[in-house]
Amino acid sequence: MIVSGGHASGAAAAREGDQTMTVRHETASATSAPATSSPTNLVAPFCRDVADPEEAARHYERLLTFETDCWDVHDALRKGQQGFVVLDVRAPAHYAAGHVPGAVNMPRGMLVERNLASFAPDTLLVVYCDGPHCNGADKAALALARLGRRVKKMIGGIEGWKDEGLGLE
Repeated sequence: MIVSGGHASGAAAAREGDQTMTVRHETASATSAPATSSPTNLVAPFCRDVADPEEAARHYERLLTFETDCWDVHDALRKGQQGFVVLDVRAPAHYAAGHVPGAVNMPRGMLVERNLASFAPDTLLVVYCDGPHCNGADKAALALARLGRRVKKMIGGIEGWKDEGLGLE
């Protein structure tokens, strides 16, 4: 069955308020596809394999132990909250072109214990790179975790920071 708005000109018409709806019944021949699909075919594939709510809650709770976002970092910096250091793991030229206020430039290749000695061992290191298209922050987070450091990635990176309208130094 096909329903369309407009004036009545088909096999059946129904009037709703001032608008006429035309309903045309189609029959499927042996050579054409059926007029209706089964409900399973209409469901998007990503809707079929979904975690139950409790599992999803555990996943997202865990994810938040690995990531933070630009706004949360900005808000903590604005409020003068302590216990973390923001590390910009991009190349020095990118850092010089603009970075998160107060961020320390430490490209991934410099992430060795000797260069981290000025940060207390229990300090949370929040790393970022260019943005979602860059995995530099993930690689830096991995390196820091392997050094026994507490670390979170700032999702969005510098592009996310700028998208949020937050200022750069």
